[in-house]
Amino acid sequence: MTIGIMGAMIEEIEPLLEFFKEYETIEYAKNKYYKTSYNGHTIIIAYSKIGKVFAALTATIMIEKFKVEKLLFSGVAGAISKDLKIGDLIVAKGLVQHDLDITAFGHPYGYVPEGEVCTLADEELLKISKEVAKQKSIDLKEGIIATGDQFVASSERKEWIEGTFKAHALEMEGAAVAVVCDALNVPFFILRAISDSADMDAGFDFDEFLKSSAKVSADFIVKMVEKI
Repeated sequence: MTIGIMGAMIEEIEPLLEFFKEYETIEYAKNKYYKTSYNGHTIIIAYSKIGKVFAALTATIMIEKFKVEKLLFSGVAGAISKDLKIGDLIVAKGLVQHDLDITAFGHPYGYVPEGEVCTLADEELLKISKEVAKQKSIDLKEGIIATGDQFVASSERKEWIEGTFKAHALEMEGAAVAVVCDALNVPFFILRAISDSADMDAGFDFDEFLKSSAKVSADFIVKMVEKI
């Protein structure tokens, strides 16, 4: 089987490249794709760059050019739910686009005709993630993740997204990956480490957290690959 592993930033895939050690680098469409093999699978790794357009482009290339049959995404996200703390891991049960708005035409937020507000993740991959979490004694959270092409700092906007979509966390790529995978019938999984919360320490070092959380997420993803 060919399995794709994505992140948005180079820091989110570096631990994976360090783990696999040997890989082929393929340059395509102004990006780099890293090809290796593990546990009987072909593995394609890439970071998309930040945002929905780049995420959709990378996911599509992985599926159409590299023939990825399952797609796993890991990265960081901001908390909306007060139940989420810095360092928590959350998997997306479903994903929404909080910045998609054609309500002027009578549609709900996050919806376009022939689309859907919430795209659901693959149940089998979610089941595998719970098995890995149990094995590693991780308190894995599950919820709705909201995606948009903006960094949301406003507490009012976060409250609106939570109320409108019943979302638990915020990021900038997941729903785009979900829409692509759903359209092309490829099972997908989105894992996020919470990088900021309502009660975060003002001295919090995001860059340091990004490195440490990427290692935790990479280990989690590798364990999932072993169970697929």
